Amino acid sequence: MERIYFDYNASAPMLDCAREAMIDALSDPGNASSVHFEGRNARKTLENARLQVAALVDATPANVIFTSGATEAANHALSPVIRGGGQEIAISTLYVCGTEHPCVLGGGRFHPDAIERLPVDENGIVDVGFLDAALSGHDFEKGSAIVAVQLANSETGVVQPVQEISEVVHRHDCFFLVDAVQALGKIAVNLSETGADFLILSSHKIGGPQGVGALVLANGALSPLPLSKGGGQESFHRGGTENVAAVAGFGAACEWHLDNMTMNIQKYTLRDSIEDGLSTISLVAGNEISQPVFFGRSVTRLGNTSCFSVSGVKAETALVALDLEGISVSSGSACSSGKVKQSHVLEAMGAGAEEMAGALRVSIGWNSTQEEADRFLDAWRTIIGRMAA
Repeated sequence: MERIYFDYNASAPMLDCAREAMIDALSDPGNASSVHFEGRNARKTLENARLQVAALVDATPANVIFTSGATEAANHALSPVIRGGGQEIAISTLYVCGTEHPCVLGGGRFHPDAIERLPVDENGIVDVGFLDAALSGHDFEKGSAIVAVQLANSETGVVQPVQEISEVVHRHDCFFLVDAVQALGKIAVNLSETGADFLILSSHKIGGPQGVGALVLANGALSPLPLSKGGGQESFHRGGTENVAAVAGFGAACEWHLDNMTMNIQKYTLRDSIEDGLSTISLVAGNEISQPVFFGRSVTRLGNTSCFSVSGVKAETALVALDLEGISVSSGSACSSGKVKQSHVLEAMGAGAEEMAGALRVSIGWNSTQEEADRFLDAWRTIIGRMAA
């Protein structure tokens, strides 16, 4: 049987349109900064992709800055100096949600002493009241602040109330960074509706190539100091020759999602089918196997993501067993050197040690089918049966 890939949140399969766009771009030898015919062709490909990315998040194309990925975009945006209104604005503190992706938790160019953690509740939702109080007590004589929040969590799929958070941030005249990497292509992402000053995107989460992403500015007059200095590419925001082929693939994937958003959302009924099946299997297995705990199930989540734990089932054991059955799932984020280890996301949510040790993530996508969901549940039934025996 063909393998089942239920790890879209780690990296999605490349779309045919993205692959074709890359092949077309690779056939052109031009540098997008050259003025000759080949260079102009490369520039045309680059700017077309900028239009495609901007369209998916309803942004101004000129405000899309291409990077080598979301990690670079985060490190670029998390700058203690922001350019705005012809001057440099000092930023003294970075406030980050405790469930953020490691590239944001790392703080970018901020000193560790300048990073403050925002607590979350048991569902992983930011404590907005705590944030409001923290910004009320912020010492603006030392500089302003940036607040960084993930629109949708990569491990649990939990969606943050970013509009409410934005209102608090901007009421205090601070800056707001939204990591939309996991949300893109799974729910509608509109730059103005998020209230973000800076938006982080990634290509490979939506079926584009790995190694390319974007930082999107809400206001072209407001931008972090460049992280990569060089020849003035990306309108002097990010130096270095652009990876035109990867950017072309990213743009094509964005256009595909813009055209197929409704179909994608309809696919996500499979997630509920999987969760119902997991609960039923644990009941049948007997008292030795507990009912699964689904993290963030009582709040808004991405429709493709289920993070669950079953008492007595170790994540590493389950991952290996499922892999041997030809099924790929995850124990959480794939950005931790490929190791199965305790999730900082679930820890911030107050999960117990046993729950964290058994946490698995199933993340489906546009190619997922009910037949695959049924095969996954059959395999899980066998695994649970062995453990309950």
